[in-house]
Amino acid sequence: MQNISNSQNFFNKAKDLIPGGVNSPVRAFDSVGGTPRFIQKASGPYLYDVDGNEYVDTICSWGPAIVGHANNDVILAVKDALSNGLSFGAPTEGEMVLSEMIKEHLTSVELVRLTSSGTEATMSAIRLARGFTNRDKIVKFEGCYHGHVDSLLVKAGSGLLTLGNPTSGGIPEPFAAETIVLPYNDCEALTKCFETLPNDIAGVIIEPIAGNMNLVKPDIEFLKVLRHSCNKVGALLIFDEVMTGFRVGPGGAQQLFGISPDLTTFGKVIGGGMPMGALAGKREIMEYLAPIGPVYQAGTLSGNPIAVAAGIATLKIVSQPNFFHSLENITMELIDGLRKIASEYNIHNFSADHVGGMFGIYFRNKVPKTFDDVLDSDIKLFKTFFHEMLTRGVYLAPSPYEAGFLSIKHKGKPIQKILEATQESFEAINGQSS
Repeated sequence: MQNISNSQNFFNKAKDLIPGGVNSPVRAFDSVGGTPRFIQKASGPYLYDVDGNEYVDTICSWGPAIVGHANNDVILAVKDALSNGLSFGAPTEGEMVLSEMIKEHLTSVELVRLTSSGTEATMSAIRLARGFTNRDKIVKFEGCYHGHVDSLLVKAGSGLLTLGNPTSGGIPEPFAAETIVLPYNDCEALTKCFETLPNDIAGVIIEPIAGNMNLVKPDIEFLKVLRHSCNKVGALLIFDEVMTGFRVGPGGAQQLFGISPDLTTFGKVIGGGMPMGALAGKREIMEYLAPIGPVYQAGTLSGNPIAVAAGIATLKIVSQPNFFHSLENITMELIDGLRKIASEYNIHNFSADHVGGMFGIYFRNKVPKTFDDVLDSDIKLFKTFFHEMLTRGVYLAPSPYEAGFLSIKHKGKPIQKILEATQESFEAINGQSS
């Protein structure tokens, strides 16, 4: 039995200081119950809580820690940058270096604007699409989460699903009225929307691989129809690659599928674990941004030198030959192992999928293709599995609506520990049901 007394005490105190005791909703364990673990430190593929418990980490700070926690090269780069100061409010050389690294990996990118978060990047992308096209309507898809942007918190994923409420309070109806929500992977609904509103749609924003309603892959034909539809009416196609950028491959999801968006948003990996985001795309569109264009976008800490240093160091590592091939093999070993163990223990209501360093586990007999599929999962069984794994030293996403993430440091023993814990957990679940 784990000792979690310090985490429990910290959580009780935090609830008197912070709404819900956390600074981001999914951390509260509301979806799974129990006490959230307060983390003291992390190293490689492991987390260590304030009670001294060790966990194999399968969320990697929700994606950024792709080279492992506290990677020596990244830490040294940050320390070196720290010695020069924390923030200047003026341009630095590092901003150019990081932007060039992003640009050289993605053919759709000609100019880059750095921000402090993925939310800022998507918010700016929406404003830019409206300013460039002089239209108001934005199309998004059920279950896709694009940060806590007012007009996009409509049938969103991530923490909103965890709270059991796929919209948010505090959003005026006129804001939501400018957002059209379509089913993910539904070509017919997409085509009908564009036929009905050909002159009103400023842009379409999509997670090209959904990760905020758990991992849901797109049908290639769906993405092709999406690209064609935008071209036909002059709307901008925005790929939200905050999760998938430099996570599923060096060129993100757009390289995997051969679909070139007009704008791309980034976050997570490009900051190496520091707050960072970016908006990037074609020159003719990006030059609508201030100071050379009419669409205003700014940020006191945008391109922060410490975050930039962490991002540059991280991208240098992931750009090494065979990095993503190795990461894919690590993730594949995990998923193949999970499927095999579920089959051995007759857990029929189980499936799993992966791409690059992302993975999804689902307590349903088929991998989901839509938002409704994801909702049609055995949430009670997931909660039981989550806590069985947690007590055995494996930290899964504390929600059935979140993708998982591995790092290059998970090779070998960490994967084996996850699989051993899975075997014991399924055995315990079978024992409880007998």
